[in-house]
Amino acid sequence: MISMTDKGAEKAHEYLAAQGADVSLAGLRVGVRGGGCSGFQYQLAFDEQRDDDKVFESHGLKLLVEPAAFEYVDGSQIDYVDALTGAGFKVENPNVVAACGCGSSFRVAGQESCSAV
Repeated sequence: MISMTDKGAEKAHEYLAAQGADVSLAGLRVGVRGGGCSGFQYQLAFDEQRDDDKVFESHGLKLLVEPAAFEYVDGSQIDYVDALTGAGFKVENPNVVAACGCGSSFRVAGQESCSAV
């Protein structure tokens, strides 16, 4: 399962409304790709639902996950942070065993290689 914090959902809804998107069709896609100094990087994008997506609902927003990425993000919560270092969505992932210093890449248990997802 994947969920959003109140602040994360508020910002996602604001963005979708500004784009005129239909929340019954569009949602936040949560994915991963190989890269970064720790092995994987998150990919977050507003997108429409695809046939093979795992779909979760949180705060009236669809969270879309491709099956290949699900094992890496299962149990995650997406927040929105506004700090001196920048503002944006942040993934709190309980599967992470190591992350880089800048927080843009991560590694999960049993995944030592940087193979693309």
